[in-house]
Amino acid sequence: MAKKPKKQQQSGGTPATVALTSAGVDFAVHAYDHDPNHPSYGEEAAQAMGVSPDRVFKTLVADVDGALTVAVVPVAGSLDLKALASAVGGKRAAMADPTLAERTTGYVRGGISPLGQRRKLPTVLDASATAHPTICVSAGRRGLEVELSPTDLATLTEAVLAPIGRG
Repeated sequence: MAKKPKKQQQSGGTPATVALTSAGVDFAVHAYDHDPNHPSYGEEAAQAMGVSPDRVFKTLVADVDGALTVAVVPVAGSLDLKALASAVGGKRAAMADPTLAERTTGYVRGGISPLGQRRKLPTVLDASATAHPTICVSAGRRGLEVELSPTDLATLTEAVLAPIGRG
């Protein structure tokens, strides 16, 4: 996995790739042709990149006791809302309104990245991520993923590691 040259990333990158470049971490960008008719953005990414779905993570925005919270879970499963609430010391969690999630993060649904968000939100990364040397998350738009170590992702997002994924 090679780090992209800083100049190239900042001139044509997304806020997520610019944040990664600024942080100086190793990452790789994977682009693919997004099919708007595909039923799952994450599974589409895994198939297009030829990567196991347990290494591709989706970024979901939930409302935990009135506060928006980011959950990063494998695309092969789903989010356990009760576990997410517990991970951040909350009582109840529900999926956030998609329009609010887009407005708050600065990204569109299907392209929300846990990195480089317009407003930094509390983040929980599913503990299964640590079983892999690298994982893939959205780079900030549909059809673009970044591959990086789960440790770097957790550090940059100040994520709590917890078992929040199901399936």
